[in-house]
Amino acid sequence: MVLSDSSTRRRIAVALALAALLSPLATGLATAQSVQGASGAIVVDEGETVDSVEGAAATIVVRGTVEGDLSGAAGSIRIAETGRVDGNVRAAAGTVVVDGAVGGDAEIGAGSFELTETGRIDGSLDAGAGSITVDGAVGGDVRAAADSVVIGPSADVGGEFRYDADEFTRSPDATVAGGVVEDASLRGDTGVGFGGDLVPSWFGSAYGVAVNLALGAVLLLAFPRFSRDVADRVGEGPLASGGVGLLALIVAPIVLALVAITVVGIPLALVGVAAYVVALWVGSVYGRYALGSWVLGRLARPNRWVALLLGVVGVALIGLVPWVGGLVDLLALLFGLGALALGLRDRYRGRSEQIVSDGDPVEVD
Repeated sequence: MVLSDSSTRRRIAVALALAALLSPLATGLATAQSVQGASGAIVVDEGETVDSVEGAAATIVVRGTVEGDLSGAAGSIRIAETGRVDGNVRAAAGTVVVDGAVGGDAEIGAGSFELTETGRIDGSLDAGAGSITVDGAVGGDVRAAADSVVIGPSADVGGEFRYDADEFTRSPDATVAGGVVEDASLRGDTGVGFGGDLVPSWFGSAYGVAVNLALGAVLLLAFPRFSRDVADRVGEGPLASGGVGLLALIVAPIVLALVAITVVGIPLALVGVAAYVVALWVGSVYGRYALGSWVLGRLARPNRWVALLLGVVGVALIGLVPWVGGLVDLLALLFGLGALALGLRDRYRGRSEQIVSDGDPVEVD
């Protein structure tokens, strides 16, 4: 059998799509070992323990325990309230949030960094970012260079707080044992060293944009009609797509938790978690693509590649705006996830009806 050029390209695109979609599967199933490599998401779940985390991903989330160091570049990195990194944290990302505990030092280069009131860094903090908020505990010194630096009311710094910023705010309730010093020489420290190299703070955001564009391109090549239908569904019924996306976002983790209650259901739950992570990533990219398609539709200039570029880059730029960026990012996820779910449902129903139609006798009047 000889394949046509278009058929060959289609099969290659499908293979690339499967490779892109399956890459996150190894990240959510880590046991007591190191998590390394590049993928869509690196997740250490609550109750899970790994030796270390080192890699690049769209998102890195720690809800469990990392016994060694966390060294990563990503669009967003978060150490949740239940998460703990016993070693050092060296991160370059668009956003870095520490709600949990870091046993060593933290070196951060980011678009924005936040140490919340529940967060704690036992060692020192060295951060260069667009905005820095310290509202938790730091055992050692803090060096912060940013456009905006905020010391919140729950901040408890055991050493000196040295900063350089255009805007500086300190709550009177904050505790800084070593005093606060303005140091203009810190303005050049806006990156994080990885093995002697300096990674600029915008690297994480740029990487997130790149991997989202790559996945979007694969989806458009492998599933052009389905992708177009997803974008059309969001444009024609954003409330329906957003509602289904919100329902899927809330219900899926509950269902997976119920499945994992039994010993027999644990393997299924692990596979389900991996599939859920993949769906979130694909849905997020589809949501960005749909927003780009909607804008171009308003301008009467439809083009799927321009729509993908506009959606991914546009949402990334809006994401730099506090509060508004997070809301737009969430809406893109809900729209894309809901439209993806509805599209898969319709595709499944269509195939089921085709099977029934092919199997039933045809009556002739």
